[in-house]
Amino acid sequence: MNQLTDRASGKKTFYISLIILAVMYFVFGLVSWVNAILIPYFRIALELTHFQSYFVAFAFYIAYFVMAIPSGLLLNKVGYKLGIMYGFSFMALGAFIFIPAALTRQYWVFLVGLYCIGTGLAILQTAANPYVTIVGPIESAAQRMSIMGIFNKSAGILAPLIFAAVVLRATDTDIFNLLESGTLTVLEKNAMLDELIRRVIVPYAILAGLLIIVGIAIRYSVLPEVEPEDSSSAEQQTNHQKSKKILLDYPYLIFGALAIFLHVGTQVIAIDTIINYADSMGINLIDARFFPSYTLTCTIIGYILGIILIPKFISQKTALRICTVLGLILSFGVIFADQTVTLFGHTANISIWFLASIGFPNALIYAGIWPLSIRNLGKLTKTGSSLLIMGLSGNAILPIVYGALAEVYGLRLGYWVLIPCFVYLGWFAFLGHKINYWKRETALQNG
Repeated sequence: MNQLTDRASGKKTFYISLIILAVMYFVFGLVSWVNAILIPYFRIALELTHFQSYFVAFAFYIAYFVMAIPSGLLLNKVGYKLGIMYGFSFMALGAFIFIPAALTRQYWVFLVGLYCIGTGLAILQTAANPYVTIVGPIESAAQRMSIMGIFNKSAGILAPLIFAAVVLRATDTDIFNLLESGTLTVLEKNAMLDELIRRVIVPYAILAGLLIIVGIAIRYSVLPEVEPEDSSSAEQQTNHQKSKKILLDYPYLIFGALAIFLHVGTQVIAIDTIINYADSMGINLIDARFFPSYTLTCTIIGYILGIILIPKFISQKTALRICTVLGLILSFGVIFADQTVTLFGHTANISIWFLASIGFPNALIYAGIWPLSIRNLGKLTKTGSSLLIMGLSGNAILPIVYGALAEVYGLRLGYWVLIPCFVYLGWFAFLGHKINYWKRETALQNG
């Protein structure tokens, strides 16, 4: 009877934990994917070049690189739940910083706020990603990641639409045209720009308050502390774990961190640059705001297929291989496809739909890389996860690379940056994740 009660209690805690994690991933999506519309909005309201505007993504995601290892150390010291509350507190601080940034119309102050939000997310993702992997069987980790991804990307679909509904107005197209016309006096232009940028104050003040509430609620929730179990047998412990004492002893982890770096970079490029790409086709910001949602909808479709197919019909490893190849094909479509089509009320070059479609394979790439990269790390799982979180800095670096290429060669040719990324991801999916040793003679293991 006690065993049945314990089993029922354990199952209840498992599902409650998943619900709490789903809420966290939804919040991640709200604050992360709103960058897709912040970039063009700041470009207009703060008078930035395309290259300068992508420092929104840089400031936000570079915190993952800087703070990932400190985040892992923090979680080791205070545990997951208290660490999660600290993460939400940092995010709230960043949202509050938007208030003085808007009042002074200073881009660098906005970047400081974005960095603080990114710091909070680095802590939260360092906790949440291994949590999702460890909380159930490792072979179905990609399935759980897909479920979390649906919540994350659903929030991502809503984020730019909510921002647009709260901040943008139907008459803004006329305002944007006036600002670009060069007919305004300096005083008129500054007054108009001040009014535009100060629209972010109320929504970000509300967001800051909500983040504090969610952080405190999770701190005192029933979410259990989870320690990673070392699944290796005693013999494996002797032969493998004892001889591997630091993260650099695991080649597949290092390759996985680089794979995460390149993957998330392709993901954020497909989402955060698509509005500017639509603008280059004559689609104004009011209409272009929907394009990140199209990319994220494709991602959600990928997640749903992952939930249905993995691991019952295909393994997460096979899904990873299929998606990396598909991502490469779609990237070539972005660069070379050249035909005008009308879809969902938008008349544009078909290449933008190839860009949006990259969201589909990207759905299962992250979920496939993560469990392959942290397997058999034992007590190094938390710090290994921190290394993978550092890989999320690809969100910061690759948009800047794209922006630099786009300034010189044009927005479309800038997407050449996607090609080497997907080539490496394919290599990791087929070969890289198998490399358990640095020595060549024992490098490749079957599986």
